[in-house]
Formats: sequence, structure tokens, C-alpha cells
Amino acid sequence: MKNANEIKFLKNRSIIKFEGEDFLGEIGIDGRIFKALTLARISVGVISQQAIENGLSILVQEADSEKAVNCLIDEFEAERKSGKVSQIYSINNVSVLGFVTEDFNKVLAELARNNVFPLLLNQVASEGRVNIVVTSSQDEKAKNIIESEISKKPKTVHLAIIGHGNVGKTLIDQVLRSSEEIRRRKKIDLKVVAVANSRKIAFNKKGFDSNWNDEVLVAESPSDVQELIKFSKENQLENLIVVDNTASKDFVHNYHTLAENGFDLVSSNKIFNTLPIEEYRKLRYTLNKNNRRYLYETNVGAGLPLIDTIKLLHLSGENITRIKGVFSGTLSYVFNNFSLRNDKFSTVINEALEKGYTEPDPREDLSGNDVARKLLILARELDLINEFDDINIQNLVPESLSSISKPEFLSRLEELDEEYQKIKENQELDHVLRYVGDLHGDLQKDKGELDVKLISVPVTSALGQLKGSDSIFEIYTESYGEHPIVIMGAGAGAQVTARGVFGDILRVSETK
Repeated sequence: MKNANEIKFLKNRSIIKFEGEDFLGEIGIDGRIFKALTLARISVGVISQQAIENGLSILVQEADSEKAVNCLIDEFEAERKSGKVSQIYSINNVSVLGFVTEDFNKVLAELARNNVFPLLLNQVASEGRVNIVVTSSQDEKAKNIIESEISKKPKTVHLAIIGHGNVGKTLIDQVLRSSEEIRRRKKIDLKVVAVANSRKIAFNKKGFDSNWNDEVLVAESPSDVQELIKFSKENQLENLIVVDNTASKDFVHNYHTLAENGFDLVSSNKIFNTLPIEEYRKLRYTLNKNNRRYLYETNVGAGLPLIDTIKLLHLSGENITRIKGVFSGTLSYVFNNFSLRNDKFSTVINEALEKGYTEPDPREDLSGNDVARKLLILARELDLINEFDDINIQNLVPESLSSISKPEFLSRLEELDEEYQKIKENQELDHVLRYVGDLHGDLQKDKGELDVKLISVPVTSALGQLKGSDSIFEIYTESYGEHPIVIMGAGAGAQVTARGVFGDILRVSETK
């Protein structure tokens, strides 16, 4: 090789496998193999013995594989009849990569992380020289991984973005705008190679540019996870991350399949982490088995570092005794404004809807289910086995308005005004309304107590001083006593959520 960073890359090779008991340790076997193949004018690349398999592997040109097998069958006819040689056969469509590295174990680990497992390896430890043999269907991917490890070439990370609504669109734009800076500073080359909605998926091996939406519009492939897996394998893409920006109850059931096929997961979708605990644990097992990562910081608190903080406290042995706060940026905006202004409750709801703070149907926010899901996610980070049905939820929508159509509900919003005006007026002096999630009880047991409800708090309290659409989380621990750790900031909006998802993408990328 011309220099230490150059990779010798040989395609169209075959492995001749030579298997037998005891016989392979006999003196002169290598010489007989070389002599037989040389007389047949067959060039031999590598001979490698595998004691565990009682086997020996020989590398030859693919065009010579059938001839080589027949030649060796003739040479060792007596040993085959006696049973000393059990079988001689070829594995075709393989490639050889030769390189020099000081840390082959790290290279091997990166290959394994991308589901590339060498069929054959030959190492000269004193020189750091290595030859590995992989299937032709993975040779380009292996070459890219090795180049990134042994040279200063940026590591390519391939992103599949599922869902391109407000958050998804904003995320793609953030990735495209930041890609050059990240490539320069982090040595990570982010490429968005797939974008999907509920109907179809668009692919671009080289990575989408600012015209990505045009390519999605003319895409013909159905939005199917198997199409994505097929695309990644056919194009030998390494360092794969699927980013779920949907609220789909169906797509989350693909997480297992994606993890098993080499994809790490980043998600702003809260659904999976609130599925039954058996399904929740099953995915963690699948992730661990396949050496995959699943990050979901934006499941609670948008871009705030809440889940990471709780994980760190819990793993360090800190006894968390309570988590309480305003979990919904939407309901934060509603009650922050309703508490301080003279406007009707329906006026504030309509205002939040116009500003894009609520779901298209505000009942999805007012039901409390979104807050409940977030609270359950935090409970499970503490290894509690609560289920969604364990949560006590105060639905802010009366039963009479729960099952009607969205247009009718919006036209009847004023029916909420009288009730919430009374609640507001019946508070103590200098108090305000807040819709909170509260995880409490003995959190050292299997289950905690989870409440989601509207409460009145002093305007001078941390909860009472909340502004705009900000969220606030109070984490109580044994060490901190009555003085909680407080995390507060923007709790809603496409920009902050997308930025939080982007942060998870970079954290996964840096550990690859």
C-alpha cells in the first residue's frame, strides 16, 4: 500500500472452505493445497485456519472458484473417503479489504455496530496490517466505515426522516443549514437520504438538498418500512438513524424491526414509551441485543434537558421522591393568559389555536392525555411499572362536548366560559391556575401515584411565575429535600422541538 491510510480493495473473490476433523493440523496440508492450485493455474490470496470450526479458508478469484473446489476435491479424495475431510465448498461474491490500523478492535466494533461481520480475517499484529473478507453486498459500506476510522475522513450518518409536518420540516431545514458547520467541527457528515409521510417515501442516496419537498411530491415508493430497509441494504448505507416526527400509533410498531436491521432511533413521538410495560421492555431488550440506541428527549419538555437529567440522577443512585410541573406548553399558554387577563376562556383557547400552540382539535390538549403520557414516560425512567390506566386525569372538556365533531366543538367553545370563570373567581387572593402533572407517592415501590389536574397556586411560586408557553418541572430528591431542582423553558413550538430532536441525532452520531 502507498500509505498507511490507503485501503486495498479487491472485489470478485471467493472463499474456498475446507472442513475436517484433526486432519487439518497435519504437517504439509498447506503445501499440498498450494501445489494443487498452482498446477491448476489458480492464484491463492489468503490461507486462514479456524481451529474452532476445524476449518481452513482459501481466497481465490471468483472466476476460479468452481475449478478450485473440484481441484481440491480430487487432491484430497482419499481423505474425503476416510472422513478426515468432511466437505470442500465455495462462498462466492465476497470482497477483500486490506488496511493498516493501530486499533483493529475499534474498527471491528464499528463494523459490528453496522451489522458487518467479516467472513474471514487475517491479521499481522506486529505491523498493524489487517485483511478482512466481507460479502460483496456490504463491501462499500465496510470500506466507508474503515476509512472513517483510520483516516480523518468525516463519518457519514444517514438519516431517514419520518413525518415532515411542522417539526419534521423544521428539522430537515435545520440539518441542511447546519450540515457544513457540523462536518467541519464534529467530523460528521449528516445526509438526509429518506423522507416519508403516511402515504409515500422519497429516497436520495447522495442526500436531499433544499428542494427535498419537490422530490417527496413526485416519489412513487409506498411509505413502508420494508422499502426503507431494502433501500439501505441495496445502497450499503452505514450509520443509519430513523427519526420519528409523527404522532402515529402505527409507526411505532416498526421500532423493533428497524433496530433489528441496523437503525438507531430518535423520536419526538410519545406513543411508544406509553405502550404497555411488556412492549416497552421488549424494545429495550431488542435495542440491547442489537447494540442500538433510542433517544427521545423531546417526548417531555420539547428541547429542555429533562429526561437526561432524570436519567443521570436515577442512575447515580439519587432517590427521586417527586416530579411535578406544567408539562404542556399549550395549556401553559392557556392558563398563564386566562389567569391574568379579563378575557373569556374560549377567547384564550381560540387565540392559542390561531397561534398554532394547540393541536388542530384543541380537545387533544384539553383532555389531559398528552400531559398524562409525558408523566408516564418520566415514571418509567424511574423503573416504575405504571400503565396509562393508572393515571388520574382531569379532562377539561365536559362530556357533552367530548364526542361531537371538531367544527361543532369549536362553534360551542363558549359553553366552557361560565365554568372556568367560576373556578378562576373562587381562588384565594393572588393565586393563578395551572394544569399540572404530579408523580408522587413511594417511588421506591413498583408503582407511583400519577395525577393530572387543574390546581391553584400562589402567584409568587415557581409554578405561578410561569410565562407564555413555557413549561416547568420540579424534581424533588432526598438530597435536595424541600428545595427541588427546577428546569424551566420553552415547552412548545416546532423550532424548539426540532432543535431537541437534532440534539438527539448528534448524540447518537457521536457515539457511532
